Amino acid sequence: MQFLLNLLLSASLLTSVYAASADEWRKRSIYQILTDRFALPKGADLNACDPGKQTFCGGTWNTIRDNLDYIQNAGFTAIWISPVSQNYEGPRTPYGDPYHGYWIADATKLNSRFGSADDLKALSDELHRRDMFLMVDVVVNNVMSLETDLSDLSTYMFKDKAQYHSYCPIQWGNTTSEQNCWLGDTNVTLPDVNTQDPGVVSAYTTWIKALVDEFKIDGLRIDAAKHVNMDFWPQFCGAAGVYCIGEVFDADAGQALQYQGPKALDAILNYPLYNALVDAFAIPGKQNMSALTDMVAQIKAKSTDPTLLGNFLEDQDVPRWANISVDPQSMWNAMVFSFMADGIPIVYYGQEQGFSGNADPYNREPLWPSNYQNTTSYAMITKLNQLRNFMINSTSDWITTPMEVLNTTPQGIVFSKGDITTVLTNIGSPPANISVSAKTSLASSVSATTDILTCRQYAVGSGGTIEVEYSRGGVPVILVPDSSLSGSGLCGHELATGTQAKGSQGIVSDNGVARQLSRSATPLALVAALLMGAASLAL
Repeated sequence: MQFLLNLLLSASLLTSVYAASADEWRKRSIYQILTDRFALPKGADLNACDPGKQTFCGGTWNTIRDNLDYIQNAGFTAIWISPVSQNYEGPRTPYGDPYHGYWIADATKLNSRFGSADDLKALSDELHRRDMFLMVDVVVNNVMSLETDLSDLSTYMFKDKAQYHSYCPIQWGNTTSEQNCWLGDTNVTLPDVNTQDPGVVSAYTTWIKALVDEFKIDGLRIDAAKHVNMDFWPQFCGAAGVYCIGEVFDADAGQALQYQGPKALDAILNYPLYNALVDAFAIPGKQNMSALTDMVAQIKAKSTDPTLLGNFLEDQDVPRWANISVDPQSMWNAMVFSFMADGIPIVYYGQEQGFSGNADPYNREPLWPSNYQNTTSYAMITKLNQLRNFMINSTSDWITTPMEVLNTTPQGIVFSKGDITTVLTNIGSPPANISVSAKTSLASSVSATTDILTCRQYAVGSGGTIEVEYSRGGVPVILVPDSSLSGSGLCGHELATGTQAKGSQGIVSDNGVARQLSRSATPLALVAALLMGAASLAL
């Protein structure tokens, strides 16, 4: 299948191969991988992985490396992988085995289930050869145990009971309790490491610097960041010398965003925005578009830099979008928001295949039964990445230009970022006799704009007015002035001289067996067919 993909890479992307700064990461898009569930080695049983069994299925760092074409051909410029540290090794627990990588024992050792040090280095090297970044998940807040008295610490990085907080269940809403008490439960406890202890701080900073240096890691995703005292993070991330984005599982923008800034982390995963996207677009759901507009305003007011936040629709801790919303158009509209608004887009593996698992462990399905198909969602992501990568690399300020909400109605939202105008709706696939309009900054002298998802051209009305009506269904619309698409390779525009459309004949290794991607029934054409004429633009 021929991919119409353009990965235009700026000089900053080419020259920086590791220890990447926050400024470099804002230009990336990230594909999140649960290492155990992304791909299998050659000869493995393709039917043996049941996520409900909560056990190992066989994915490794090598199988990720063997299948990077699937990710790069979709336009992603970074991957985020599961924690690489040694996990609990022992009898099966009431919640299964540590296939996910988050049950840490000794952080200074690698998880042999996922491969060797040479395997991880080979993955890192291959990513950098492709001008892609490597983000590694790290767990600092806690280790894992089957007991609360910590009678045997011989297998852990920290072997002194004084280096842990005493056991106590968390009182949610109490910050001190959330930071010092233990996650987990009495079946599987997660002993809380005392990150206020100077010896612990010293050991952690030494470890993370060595890990980043040895494996040329470009960025860190930090698990349970809100459960660690905030003043720990500048020391830890300063020692790492890379971009740090933390998990702060909180829908409240004020509470969550206090963990971003010079006294905390570079960024957080944008759970406040995630919840607002669910409220605005999920079907059935609240269909509350004004809540999304309000959240955008809150984030703009409270974030030190919204362009560094991680935008997502799915991850390993929340249900798949298709589990909470029955209409595929709802995902496509929400997904376009995560790519075209402020922030770094993150796609959890399988989202592009329409996976529909509920919460843990059913949202951790194996990817290989999908046969890595070039689905409509995969093709749409490819186009979104292609446009975003092009705008980043052909302009000096598009990525840092703040988004502006131009209009909100109960059924739609219109916003701009630079000279791109995005029109989204929550009505879903059925047609509706409604429209969404807005005045944009586009001058009437602009001869034409193109909806890059369908390649339809439209004129701009008087005063920059646009109006999208949905008599044929509620599809996303991304309008770009034709003059801004020159050199993009999108919608009939030629590629800029000297650039290469990578992935035009992508090879995917399926369980270690290389195969040429089919060239029939191009999904980008399918995307256009599904969207073409489903929304029209009136002046």
